[in-house]
Amino acid sequence: MYKTERLLLKTAKEISIEQLLDYYRDNKNFFKPYEPERDDNFFTFRQQSIELANDIFYLEHRSALKLFLCLKENERLIGILNFSQIILGPFKSCYIGYNLDEKKNGQGYMTEAIAKGIEIMFNDFDLHRIEGNVMPENKASIRILEKLGFEYEGTARKYLKINGRWEDHMHYVLLNEVSDEKV
Repeated sequence: MYKTERLLLKTAKEISIEQLLDYYRDNKNFFKPYEPERDDNFFTFRQQSIELANDIFYLEHRSALKLFLCLKENERLIGILNFSQIILGPFKSCYIGYNLDEKKNGQGYMTEAIAKGIEIMFNDFDLHRIEGNVMPENKASIRILEKLGFEYEGTARKYLKINGRWEDHMHYVLLNEVSDEKV
């Protein structure tokens, strides 16, 4: 578990399936325009237990780090931050993805969590590059990435199938300048 000023960033080993189900069910309509299509099976105890088991597997093999954002005050799950497809060796890169409870948007929680996540990826995982892809209309997400130093590198056309449609995504990258100095 990691901590920030207002958050506990828990791994899949530290979160309950019930918390996850409540989070996804509460935000189902809010997330729909920005996520792949989800059938009703996704919102079941069985499927979320499989998802968490996969998250633990990826964590143990250092191929992904999914962090569950919980408020320090009551440990309520309010968001998910995922560093996926971690590739080590000479590439030292990963992708970032995230979502936040609709009622907690605009309060700086995701910026706080990602700042800590960047620190973890660059220091604990010794990565050189974090890549993020955002739909152009997701202005809030773009603001977060730019605020944290991510730079726009171009647009990936029809990059990801979201809510049943192939959507263009703006490609952002954050480089670990400290890792450049180690070489």
